[in-house]
Amino acid sequence: MTGATAASGNRASDGKLTFILGGARSGKSTHAEALTTAHPSPWTYIATAQAYDDEMRERIALHRSRRGEGWVTVDAPLDLVGAIEALPTHQPVLIDCLTLWLTNHMLAEHDVQAECRGLKDALSRPRGPWFVVSNEVGLGIVPDNALARRFRDAAGRLNQQVAAAADSVLMMVAGLPLKVK
Repeated sequence: MTGATAASGNRASDGKLTFILGGARSGKSTHAEALTTAHPSPWTYIATAQAYDDEMRERIALHRSRRGEGWVTVDAPLDLVGAIEALPTHQPVLIDCLTLWLTNHMLAEHDVQAECRGLKDALSRPRGPWFVVSNEVGLGIVPDNALARRFRDAAGRLNQQVAAAADSVLMMVAGLPLKVK
């Protein structure tokens, strides 16, 4: 399924939230970009990544290079709720990604449950076609350390909350979207 075909088949109208999950390199971001650009520009890209090393800087540069004119990038590694609340009405938005946002809060030792509640509340009121990307991290083995297990559990809970609020949920597998909801 091409991006345009996928976008028209899963097109969200104003006030709709589409949640896109998948593993690493499953095609989540590329598919979310195609869904977003199926709507008229301008498109807002809310980025949650922080470039702590050269490899992450390269990943961020790759994501930026795929986006052409018409995109407005908002960096929100921690204040994602504030960035969401500042969004204009009826504008297509891509939030990429919740697991990096969650990681940022865990490493900063913030109250993760409170942050996730605030995010769920903000996402439950989309004011345009919103596309939210997150990693599915619960399909592998049980991690061997407490921090990784806390992260896996928190990501699983957050994904469940966002999926419950979403109008549509897609699971990306090998570049192919599977409709879950």
